[in-house]
Amino acid sequence: MSAATAGLLPLATIDEQVEDWFGPIADKLAEVVFYAVPVGDANLPLIVVWLIIAAVFFTFWLGLPQFKGFPHAINLVRGRYSKPEDAGEVSHFQALATAVSGTVGLGNIAGVAVAISLGGPGATFWMIMAGFFGMATKMAECTLGVMYRHEHEDGTVSGGPMYYLRDAVAKVTGSGPLGKFLAAFFAVCCIGGAIGGGNMFQANQATVQIVNVTGGEDSVFADLNWLIGVFFAIAVGAVIIGGIKSIARVTEKIVPFMAAIYLAACLVVILGSLGQVPAAFGDIVSGAFSPEGIAGGFVGVLIVGFQRAAFSNEAGIGSASIAHSAVKTKEPATEGFVALLEPFIDTVVICTMTALTIVITGAWDDPDASEIGGVSLTSRAFESVIPWFPNVLALAVILFAFSTMISWSYYGMKATGYLFGDSPTAEMVFKVVFCVFVVIGAALTLGPVILFSDSMIFLMSIPNVIGLYILARTVRNEIRGHRERVESGEFARVK
Repeated sequence: MSAATAGLLPLATIDEQVEDWFGPIADKLAEVVFYAVPVGDANLPLIVVWLIIAAVFFTFWLGLPQFKGFPHAINLVRGRYSKPEDAGEVSHFQALATAVSGTVGLGNIAGVAVAISLGGPGATFWMIMAGFFGMATKMAECTLGVMYRHEHEDGTVSGGPMYYLRDAVAKVTGSGPLGKFLAAFFAVCCIGGAIGGGNMFQANQATVQIVNVTGGEDSVFADLNWLIGVFFAIAVGAVIIGGIKSIARVTEKIVPFMAAIYLAACLVVILGSLGQVPAAFGDIVSGAFSPEGIAGGFVGVLIVGFQRAAFSNEAGIGSASIAHSAVKTKEPATEGFVALLEPFIDTVVICTMTALTIVITGAWDDPDASEIGGVSLTSRAFESVIPWFPNVLALAVILFAFSTMISWSYYGMKATGYLFGDSPTAEMVFKVVFCVFVVIGAALTLGPVILFSDSMIFLMSIPNVIGLYILARTVRNEIRGHRERVESGEFARVK
C-alpha cells in the first residue's frame, strides 16, 4: 500500500493503530452481542435465537403469510395496484430493489460457503428454513414502517424503526421515554452499522477482489487500494446525493442485472452437471438431519444454517423498513406484502443457487475447504467448471458491494436525520462522511472495525424486535384490514 495516501503515517501503521484502538472494544462488544451457549458440541449465539423466535412467532401470528401473501406481493411489485398520486417517493418495485440491494451481498457468496464448509450441505436446508420464517418478520417491520412514517412538506418521507419505536410504542404502552429510548438506541446502532458493515467492509472486499483479478500482488492496484476507494466513493456519492429517488433509480436497474449475472453463472455450473442435482439435494436434506456430521452433528448444522441466514437476509434487524417507508401507497400493509419477497430472493433463491454450485462441484469437500472458506471457496467451485469464471464472480462481488453501500448510506442517513430532528443538513453531512469512509474502507484491513460494526447491526434487532412484539396486534389488524379490502374490492387493481 502507498504510504503517501495516509498523510503523515504509512497505512500499515494506521492499520496497527486501528487494531490497538478498536480491537479491545470490538472484541468485548462482539463477545456480548454474539454471546453463545454450548448446545452439544456446538455454540448457539443467543442473538440468532432472538431473531429466529421472532420469525417463527410472526409466521403464525400473521397467519402463514409466506403462502397466502405471495401472489398478492407479486401483483404489487408488478404495479397492478400502483397509483402515482399516492404519497411517497418510490414505487413498490423500487423500494423492493433498494431493500434487496442492501441484503443481497457478500453474505450470499461468502456466507453460504462458510456455512457449508462448517456445517456441510445440510446447513443449506436450515438457511432456507430461516429465510422462509424471516419473510414474516420482514412483513411486520415494513408494514409498521409505512404506518408511522413522516411525510414532509417537500414530498420526501422519513420512516423506519426509529419512528414506529418512538411513536407507536409510546401510543400502545403509554410510555414516551421507552419509545424514545428504543428509537435512539436503534438509530445509533444503525449509523455504526451503515458506516462499518454497510460501507467499509463492502469497499474493502470489493477492493480485494479487484486486486486479485488484476494480478494479485503484481496488480497495478496492489499499492493503490485508496485509488479504488476514491472511484467507489465518487460512484457512491453520485448516486446518494439525490436521496432515495436517485438510489431507487439505480437499484431498480443494478439489482436485476447483478442477480442475473450471478444466477446465470450458477446455472451454467448446475446445468452442466444436471445429473448430479438430485444427489446434491439429497445431500442437503440428509445432511440437515444427520446425527453425525460436521460442526457437532444435527444441532451444529442447524445452528450454522440459521446463523448464516440471519447474517444474510437481516430479517428482524429493521434496516429494510427504512427503504420501504418511502413507497408510494396509502395502504401500509401493501409494503409488508412486498417485503415478504426479500428473504425469499436473498436466502431461498440466491443462497440456494450458491449452495448447489458448491455442493455439485464438490468444492466443499476439499480437505482445505474449511481453511479457505468465503469467497475463495465459491470462486474455486466456479473455476472448476470454467477457468475464467472467477472474473464473473469478481464482477458480481463488486456490484453486490456497490449496491449494498448505496442502500446502507440511505439507512444511515435517515438514522442521522432522526437523531437531529429530521435535519436535511445532518443528512447531507452524513453523506459526505459516508463517502470518506468508503476510501478508508478500501485502504485499510479493518478487522476490529468490521467486528464492531457487525455487532452494531445485530444490536439493531434488540430494540426493533422488542417493538415488533409490543406492536404485534397493531400490525396484525392492519394486515387483516388490508386483506378484507382486497377481497371486497375496495382496494382494487388499477392495471
